[in-house]
Amino acid sequence: MNPVFKGLIIYLFVLLIFRFMGKKNLSETTTFDLVLLLIISETTSNALTGNDYSLTTCFLLIAAMCSADYLLGKVKTTSTRIDKIIDGAPLILVDDGKLLEVRMKKSNVDLGDILEAARMSQGLETLEQVKYAVLEKDGSISIIPNRHLVGS
Repeated sequence: MNPVFKGLIIYLFVLLIFRFMGKKNLSETTTFDLVLLLIISETTSNALTGNDYSLTTCFLLIAAMCSADYLLGKVKTTSTRIDKIIDGAPLILVDDGKLLEVRMKKSNVDLGDILEAARMSQGLETLEQVKYAVLEKDGSISIIPNRHLVGS
């Protein structure tokens, strides 16, 4: 099979795998995540090039994957539906101080994550001080404080 087509197929496969693994902020990457990424990289390299280690093949693969990434970015800006499929959408995890536990479980977020975000971004100490906690598309948690409870 042509290395360029292999590269595009692997690009889409890895994109899907990471999409279904859930949102995670780069700052939350663990040692295990890094090791996994290195193993995927090495496995992918072997699958892409086979026995062809030429610079031409390398340059073609890099160009094909960068082009695919660029085109996918363009498609996402023109289609909100495709953007939502690929990157997801923000998800409310706390509504007026109440945990939405089904959403939290589905997103693999716990109370500690929300309280940490509340402390770090707004200086809040309790869940009751949180009006909304939103899991953003990039994996970060945004906190909107309950204005009438802040400081009490």
